[in-house]
Amino acid sequence: MKFHIKLFDLVPARFNIALMMFFACWINYMMRVNMSVNIIAMVPDTSGSASVKSECEAIVTNDTSLYNTTVVTKRELRQPEGVVTFEWTTQQQAYVLSGYFWGYAITCLVGGTVAEFWGARKLVFITMLLSGILTILSPQAAKLHYLALVALRFVSGLLAGVLFPSLHALVARWAPPAEKGKFVSSLLGGAIGTVVTWSLTGPLIENFGWDYAFYVPGAITLVWCLFWLYLVHDSPVQHPRISDSEKKYILEAIGDKVQQSKDNKIVPPFRKILTSFPFLAMVVLHYGSNWGLYFVMTAAPKFVSSALGFNLTSTGTLSSLPYLARMIFSLIFGAIGDRIVKQNVVSTTFMRKFFCLFSHVVPGLLLIALGYTGCAPILSVALITFSMGSNGAATLTNLVNHQDLAPNFAGTLYGIANGIGNTAGFVTPLVTAYFTKNGNGFAEWRPVFITGASLYIASACYFILFGTGETQSWNYVAPVEDEEDKRPPETREENNTDTTVTVAPKT
Repeated sequence: MKFHIKLFDLVPARFNIALMMFFACWINYMMRVNMSVNIIAMVPDTSGSASVKSECEAIVTNDTSLYNTTVVTKRELRQPEGVVTFEWTTQQQAYVLSGYFWGYAITCLVGGTVAEFWGARKLVFITMLLSGILTILSPQAAKLHYLALVALRFVSGLLAGVLFPSLHALVARWAPPAEKGKFVSSLLGGAIGTVVTWSLTGPLIENFGWDYAFYVPGAITLVWCLFWLYLVHDSPVQHPRISDSEKKYILEAIGDKVQQSKDNKIVPPFRKILTSFPFLAMVVLHYGSNWGLYFVMTAAPKFVSSALGFNLTSTGTLSSLPYLARMIFSLIFGAIGDRIVKQNVVSTTFMRKFFCLFSHVVPGLLLIALGYTGCAPILSVALITFSMGSNGAATLTNLVNHQDLAPNFAGTLYGIANGIGNTAGFVTPLVTAYFTKNGNGFAEWRPVFITGASLYIASACYFILFGTGETQSWNYVAPVEDEEDKRPPETREENNTDTTVTVAPKT
């Protein structure tokens, strides 16, 4: 028994919480991005080559035409014999790929509020359990009909939409202010999940078939659910194995900003939230960050491929560099932020606004530079990588500011901001298509980069003007009085004394 207690004293409960949140994001992204890789094997391209028009190719070969067509031979993806494949149209494939994100956009708006009422631990467990089961069922759905797979992916998106708001609600109850940067950094585990998916999927498909690229992530998810249920609890007060010293440290560090009791269900003050200038400034900052991220993920690789004639996505290492950079930079910036808070060097508000320079302004400037690199694909990849890497400082700005404003409703605030921010995923491709409809040269791409950079920088300026790191008054909501508190003062005093008190009748 003594050994059991000492073992859990050596590994702090909050470390287990942060670690399990990291793997939650990791596994969530494995199930999120696997379809974009698997569909290549599910719907094989029978053509042996593809034409890529590159302005740079014309310059290198001194061709008199503006564009020179380079023929790229595609390597046929090997799979075991007997594996079922499909002949879905491009439009049908688009439905399969987008179904997840339509569902995701709906539930992330309310996921935080549900987690605050029901408990993040239980909600995340059910979400991940059902997501794992649906992932395992994906091959059967695809063989039934492509619309069955679309429906399954839509439900998976609905489930996943509550994950990140729920995790932020958990951070509010577990992360001391001096460690909040590290906790928020753990929520960027999806970057590693993306890289692992790319690395794992290829060998699975070639050796066992595309079915196993669904079965393996689904099975990993189910195993993770067991660890989550055992190691994670909604607050230090409810954790059965946390040491008394750690519980005291967390509760004293957080103070009265967060209701730790599970009995008090507080309805978020939506009117005050939606009319709060600091909250709206955080939403604007989050939208600018999401726009930049979606832009770098989608438009920038296309630019490097079409304008420079350099296929970025053909090399897994190059494709993963921006994601790895953001993960590494987030850990560095998170540690820096925690150090600043611990030593009380500057105010929280100053720190949030100052690091907007790294999370938004620097990435925006790098995007502008990307449009003027000329025919230098390696330099372009470096700019893309450092643009996303610098945005890792978002762990000290838009990814944590809702924790400052109202830790009691951190999940609700993040859910609303993320729901609005994810619309950038739909808008960014439309903007890119509009500017590049007549060609893929530098002249067409520069307005695309300037638009993305402008939103990055403008959102930072808005937050610097109207944002704050101070806890808002509407975070403190008086708990609902129970029946004991509703009784008259005289009666409560009688019951709270050890001796019987007789109240003389009035004459």
